Amino acid sequence: MTVKEAGFGVMLPNFDPFRLGTPPLLAAARLAEDLGFDSGWVGDHLSFHPPILEPCGALAAVAAVTQRLVLGTGVLLLPMRNPVWTAKQLGTVAALAPDRLIVGVGVGGENPAEFEAAGYPVAQRGRRLDEAMVVVDALLRGEAVDHPGPLLPVRSPRLEPVPSSRPPLVVGGRSVHAVRRAARLAEGWFAVWLSPRRVRAAVEDLRAHAEEFRRPVCTTVMLMFAHITEDAETGRAELQRFVAGQYGMPVEAIEKWCAIGSEARVADALAEYRDAGAESFVMMPTAANVLAQYDRLAAVRERLATSV
Repeated sequence: MTVKEAGFGVMLPNFDPFRLGTPPLLAAARLAEDLGFDSGWVGDHLSFHPPILEPCGALAAVAAVTQRLVLGTGVLLLPMRNPVWTAKQLGTVAALAPDRLIVGVGVGGENPAEFEAAGYPVAQRGRRLDEAMVVVDALLRGEAVDHPGPLLPVRSPRLEPVPSSRPPLVVGGRSVHAVRRAARLAEGWFAVWLSPRRVRAAVEDLRAHAEEFRRPVCTTVMLMFAHITEDAETGRAELQRFVAGQYGMPVEAIEKWCAIGSEARVADALAEYRDAGAESFVMMPTAANVLAQYDRLAAVRERLATSV
């Protein structure tokens, strides 16, 4: 499969920013597939502001209740994980959902305490990610690994079962380093919290880097935060609660990159990003009722498809 098969997807609720109890992960996955979304994604933290379901375990459960939905990690914080065990977990998901897995990775670092708890230093996490991606990629291809380091010396036998096809890799992040890393090591770039203008510039950089590294141009996947509502004031208030619960930040920190309003307004916002070069979308509902937002996001998807 390819990253482009992410199509128009949604974040699945493995976080609990409103502290409502165990997130409706499986109900959301079933509904996402029933509504025709192309992909369902989960985020990653060991410990953060909200309660969190571990992403590989979450996707294994989702694999059991879906048949078509592409499954993605958006994104796995690989620098604070053992790359061999992580490859084993991802290989397990790939075995349960053949040809349906996309592996998104990122540097993390928002919460140094979780790195300490995992037993890995938060410093040098960019270089750790570079090495870990090489190790995980090789293991998911069914190869044995003898990687000298310097930060992640790894010697591992071949891990089985080997995925029927190597899951494509996607790198998340807004920095120029993330864009370059995606072009050098991955098949996709997972963008978030950027204006259409900056997405357009990054897409141009991806094309230039692809020529530099003699690799295909990465697919740009845009993570969009959205609240579909006819009451913008209520939508903003719920967004404020979401941002506080999810990130421990004031809403003003990310509000300018969020789409709040009617289905038509949100579709228009997505069209701007599509015109800037975004090829796939992953929608993050910022409402307490995630399932109700999925219904409305399905209507947004239809509007976007007919606006080409």
